[in-house]
Amino acid sequence: MKLTWYGHSAFRIETADAKILIDPYLIGNPSWTGGWEGPAEGITHVLLTHGHSDHISGAVEVLGKSGAQLVANFEICMYLVGKGVSDKKINPGNIGGTVDCGGFTTTFVQALHSSSFPGDGGQNTYLGNPGGLVLHFPEDRTLYHMGDTDIFSDMALINELHEPKIGIVPIGDRFTMGGAVAALACRRFFKFDTVVPCHFGTFPMIDPTAEKFEAGLEGSDVKVALPKIGETITI
Repeated sequence: MKLTWYGHSAFRIETADAKILIDPYLIGNPSWTGGWEGPAEGITHVLLTHGHSDHISGAVEVLGKSGAQLVANFEICMYLVGKGVSDKKINPGNIGGTVDCGGFTTTFVQALHSSSFPGDGGQNTYLGNPGGLVLHFPEDRTLYHMGDTDIFSDMALINELHEPKIGIVPIGDRFTMGGAVAALACRRFFKFDTVVPCHFGTFPMIDPTAEKFEAGLEGSDVKVALPKIGETITI
């Protein structure tokens, strides 16, 4: 599996025939100034955990160029259809559901957060329940992108049901769990081989580094992978 980080929670995952963008915050992202066109090249699927602008800004452009399938909750799918995304290219789901994406499946699991998109005059459009996404591949390890969340005890059930080996974990504090709590979640509830921290260093008000997360996992069997922004690593 190849993984590229574009800052914040935006990742490109490549395995077998699937080329996936998760939460493609590729427009307006202070951490990524390389545009959306390169990350969109050859993309087969766009997966969205929730509707905040720092997770979906860039999705319409990527979907328009690539013709990729959109996998998200129903509210996000229909909101983006209203913005020009093809209704023939959506694959909606919701918490507890699993959808066949052709070559892999995506299961929607809960996250403790919120989900909306800002509009004029301070108004927000509600965009359904926030979630995490568990990706099962027939010939690769299972990956769990937690979305934006705090720790919660039902993470133990997610591990029991799905046994993810690769975790993408928010650690920036303020809007998600911080690094120390995120490390506790990984230790207590999962048996990850590799974890990739995210949702840090993007804005001044969240933690600038992954130091607390790394410190919290010292002495464990979990490998912390820290790709540079725009770097592709093999997991």
